[in-house]
Amino acid sequence: MAESKKNYYEILGVSKTASADEIKSAYRKLAKQYHPDLHPGDAAAAEKFKEINEANETLSDAQKRKQYDFELEHPGMGSGGFGGFSGFGGGDGAGFGGFEDIFSSFFGGGFSGFGGGNGAGGAAQSKVGEDIQKEMTLSFMDAAKGCKKTVAYMRNAPCESCKGTGAKDGTAFKTCSRCGGKGVVQSVQNTVFGRTIRQGVCPDCGGTGKIITEKCADCKGKGYIRKEAEITFNVPAGVNNGSYIRKRGGGHAVQGGVPGDLIIVFKVEPHKLFVRDNFDLKIDVPVSFKTAALGGVVKVPGVDDTFDFTVPEGTQSGQIFTVRGRGIKSATGATGNLIIRVIVEVPSHLTREQKRVLEETDAAIDLKQYDKRKKYADVVESLYGTKPY
Repeated sequence: MAESKKNYYEILGVSKTASADEIKSAYRKLAKQYHPDLHPGDAAAAEKFKEINEANETLSDAQKRKQYDFELEHPGMGSGGFGGFSGFGGGDGAGFGGFEDIFSSFFGGGFSGFGGGNGAGGAAQSKVGEDIQKEMTLSFMDAAKGCKKTVAYMRNAPCESCKGTGAKDGTAFKTCSRCGGKGVVQSVQNTVFGRTIRQGVCPDCGGTGKIITEKCADCKGKGYIRKEAEITFNVPAGVNNGSYIRKRGGGHAVQGGVPGDLIIVFKVEPHKLFVRDNFDLKIDVPVSFKTAALGGVVKVPGVDDTFDFTVPEGTQSGQIFTVRGRGIKSATGATGNLIIRVIVEVPSHLTREQKRVLEETDAAIDLKQYDKRKKYADVVESLYGTKPY
């Protein structure tokens, strides 16, 4: 994706937390409003319609949306970010990319045109090796703050002796007689749409346009050698479960083609205290009855250190407080919040003396000083004619 990203949520007029149904509804409404058939010759409407389709294609696909959300929070990381890695959205998305894609789905191959079409003709088709996917486990704080990691893995690496061609010295070739060096062959079919030309990879040369006359001794003509690879890279701050990065050319090599990519998917370990919500952190802080009633100061952890948090007098159990700027820092420089939920803990295993003191204290507190108990008592008495306490 481009470094200066379009905000697809704004284009569709929905919030970042919109459901799939809300996105679908917004898309249909806008697509109907800006459809080119309703605005012939209107370039602005046509451009708007294109933007709407682009936004829907990404946001209606769960995996693409997840990657888009991550890249939206990390501008500049979608292409060439992550220390030489680049983000990716996956190529399995639903929907067609254009006219050619539609006909490829019908005919199962490259579509070249209707009756009389000349076909693609031209350079040999480049083969691409398989991608390698590796899962990397990160500690909660490594994912939150960013870190440097090294991954070692086995791959089919391009043979250095033949430069990945599989031929002796990289030059022992002859032109493929079947495809004439183009790497592709064509066939003509009659369909309901007329005469069509199908184009596919040449089965003799595998799309290279060349036939090896003498194999490389080191790789035995395969073009690659099995070996261990090691890559060190920077993990940006703020990655989450399912975030992933791609190292172009880090995957398996293929004879006469280009290597696939290395895909590293992150799995983030849970924290003992924090629960993460995007760039916000949530934490339960237990306090005593005294601290909740009278107020007090407790030490609360953050990403880097602890800080003093003042519990206000009269705090109720379950009450939530937001401390701004104490969450996870994103690549944009913005920082999430720390969301504290105070839990008033009731002591157990009290001694006889402790129970006596509590009973005296409770007796000294008027029911009117308990807002919720007072309201509950009033409702019960009005409905049932009896006092609950």
